[in-house]
Amino acid sequence: MANDMPDSPDYSIQAMEADQGERLDRWLAEKIPELTRTAIQSLCEQRNVQVCGKSAAKNYKLRGNETIEVFLPEMRTLEVAPQNIPIQIVYEDDDLLVVNKPKGMVVHPAPGNYDGTLVNALLYHCGGRLSGINGVIRPGIVHRIDKDTSGLLMVAKNDFAHQSLAAQIKEHSFTRIYNGVVYGNFPEDTGTVDAPIGRNPNDRKKMCVTEKNSKPAVTHYRVKMRLRGFCDMEFRLETGRTHQIRVHMAYKGHPLAGDAVYGPKNVIGKLDGQCLHARTIGFLHPRTGEYLEFTSSLPEYYEKFLHSLGGFDSCPLNETK
Repeated sequence: MANDMPDSPDYSIQAMEADQGERLDRWLAEKIPELTRTAIQSLCEQRNVQVCGKSAAKNYKLRGNETIEVFLPEMRTLEVAPQNIPIQIVYEDDDLLVVNKPKGMVVHPAPGNYDGTLVNALLYHCGGRLSGINGVIRPGIVHRIDKDTSGLLMVAKNDFAHQSLAAQIKEHSFTRIYNGVVYGNFPEDTGTVDAPIGRNPNDRKKMCVTEKNSKPAVTHYRVKMRLRGFCDMEFRLETGRTHQIRVHMAYKGHPLAGDAVYGPKNVIGKLDGQCLHARTIGFLHPRTGEYLEFTSSLPEYYEKFLHSLGGFDSCPLNETK
């Protein structure tokens, strides 16, 4: 048992008979969405996860009718330095803020990107006042968007707000709408991709549609404008899996323009990554219960690409903005 383990668990969850055979770390990641599976595995290695009072390994198989307790160690001194990096704040109060992240900015520190991240900027802007649920590397981060995806994401300033917002994401009551440009002429104007996503067994850095070790993933889509060899799309996320839109569009045979991972080998270099923008987010405020929704304009790179394809002069199905 870890020396810094608190006296009482931070989470206590009952496994039911139907959970028999589930792997512990995967099951906990579903039950506690504010903790990543990697974080849970680390807690298991630190002996901070107990099943019926005994520490359990990450690959422990549930037997059903067990009590699982998770202990979060005291936060270490943050090793990520605050940096005075300009960020666009769309909304802010004592509990949370909404940030419009530019394309190319990494959300949180990781190997190869230990500074210049959104977290470095947030630590400076908020004076270190951010939720600690996701640990010292990802303070305040409730959900993420990829480095080369621009747009809105929400940041929690305290654990109360973090837990409320994470619960809304888990319950699919959190509004997330993206705009993206995909290859080809989509055959239908609207539709839904309901296909589970998991790690690609042949490349652990990539995700794929698979039934093995996967999670449910649902993306609703709508064609906004048909262009020369491309379609401008709107995506509404029902779930929020890693690379979800990128994987689902590649699965449909219409990968995102500029996507070097899931798109064609002949990448559109001028886009510097996938043409995808997190345009709208909406949620219930953790403290007031008021529904808030925010929308950001399409970034310059996105609009320039649309114009280069004849956008806005093409035939839109609905509004182009």
